[in-house]
Amino acid sequence: MTSETTLALPELAEHSRRDARADRLFHGVVATAGIFVLVALIGAALSMLLGGRLALETFGWKFFTSSDWDVGAGQFGALVPIYGTLVTSLIAMMIAVPISFGIALFLTEVAPAWLRTPLSAAIELLAGIPSIIYGMWGLFVLGPYLGEKVYPWLGENLGPLPVIGALFQGPPLGIGMLAAGLVLAIMVIPFISSVMREVFLTVPTRLKESAYALGSTTWEVAWDIVLPYTRSAVIGGIFLGLGRALGETMAVTFVIGNAYQLSAGLLEPGTSIASTIANEFGEAVDPLHKSSLLALGFVLFLLTFVVLAAARLMLARLQRREGN
Repeated sequence: MTSETTLALPELAEHSRRDARADRLFHGVVATAGIFVLVALIGAALSMLLGGRLALETFGWKFFTSSDWDVGAGQFGALVPIYGTLVTSLIAMMIAVPISFGIALFLTEVAPAWLRTPLSAAIELLAGIPSIIYGMWGLFVLGPYLGEKVYPWLGENLGPLPVIGALFQGPPLGIGMLAAGLVLAIMVIPFISSVMREVFLTVPTRLKESAYALGSTTWEVAWDIVLPYTRSAVIGGIFLGLGRALGETMAVTFVIGNAYQLSAGLLEPGTSIASTIANEFGEAVDPLHKSSLLALGFVLFLLTFVVLAAARLMLARLQRREGN
């Protein structure tokens, strides 16, 4: 061992100690960030649960199954807001998912190169528009158009049908569950289409070129090559949009009608959990009323958690299946 090597050993040892300290510090910082997320999540859930304890103790399970919401009589039930939240979100996803798939497919496979960048930027800009703008547009533009042109046609042509006719019966007010679902669909399309577009771009070009060389059409390439390759990420993007739709507040508040009535008609006014809380929390004086609103917030938290958990389980199952 030379003298230079002997002199360098203490320096190497000190350098290793510095690296170890830096690694421990980095590990502590990122662990703290992860723990902070869990603490914030649990804290938000517990705060709403404790705030809604009075309502849950007063009404019990009836709180989740009752359609009563009478502030004066002190009777509160979450069934109508839960129903409105689920129905409007379902309408939004039924509209947004196929449109988002078409947008992503057009941008990655069909659109000319000069159009892809500006069109992608325009779609991403839609995601940055505040929700209250969508709500005002829905109330002053979309609502009158639906009330004058669309709702009367739906009532006359689809209302008399035996099975689905009940969904399209009601006064042509222009606002209601269907209008809220349409506005939500427009709001979540930029999120879902952006995710789909990004994952579609990860498909190896050789796979698509091989399919085209064998005579496949664009639709066959998208359905048999692109979609199976990106299935997990596409499902994740869809559930991300669903989570956004479940918790949307201001846009839904403008166009849903805010009526506490349980009806199968999509043309009639209704309410959602988020719009109920937004409309009444600032004026809630009665402790039972305020507790009921906090309990609604806890229900919305549970709905969102269940949706995201279901997405994770589905993705994990798909990954195991693909691994096998």
